[in-house]
Amino acid sequence: MKRNKALKTVLALSLMATVMTSCSSDDDTPEIVNEEEIITTMTVTLTSANGTAILKSQDLDGDGPNEPVISADNLTANTIYSGSIELLNETETPAEDITEEVAEESDEHQFIFGLSGSIADLTYSDEDEDGNPIGLEFELTTGDAGSGLLTITLRHEPTKPNDGTLADAGGETDITQTFEVVVE
Repeated sequence: MKRNKALKTVLALSLMATVMTSCSSDDDTPEIVNEEEIITTMTVTLTSANGTAILKSQDLDGDGPNEPVISADNLTANTIYSGSIELLNETETPAEDITEEVAEESDEHQFIFGLSGSIADLTYSDEDEDGNPIGLEFELTTGDAGSGLLTITLRHEPTKPNDGTLADAGGETDITQTFEVVVE
């Protein structure tokens, strides 16, 4: 009888220990949160033998009531430009350079470009460690005089490789901006 009582006590203690340790949340691994970047300003610098042109979009209130302030210098017809993109979060002082984060996480980012009108061609000049394009650096070629649209979209976690379209890239949009340009 003492043996049954001892066995019941051991079983009861074992059951209590199991219940207490299985309910503990100490072993839970916290989920890593990768906050989305706040991008208030996109500056595109285009350099050719004829000089430098700047395309800029600045939206300091984000989703607020004010529209972004967009400016675009005129481009020269039938010209090849070396292009670069700078992204800033100007809600912080000093402004945070988001360009650095995009470069560091290049396997998780890609700029997708949409061209029309007198914007003839665009090729990527940079790539991530797997040989896929990023778009922080590129080459833009203008056609004959006229006007055109240059749409630049930064995708977060796109499918790589892709065909350079938003549909094939997938992912989430960090920022998108369309610039109306005059080519003279």
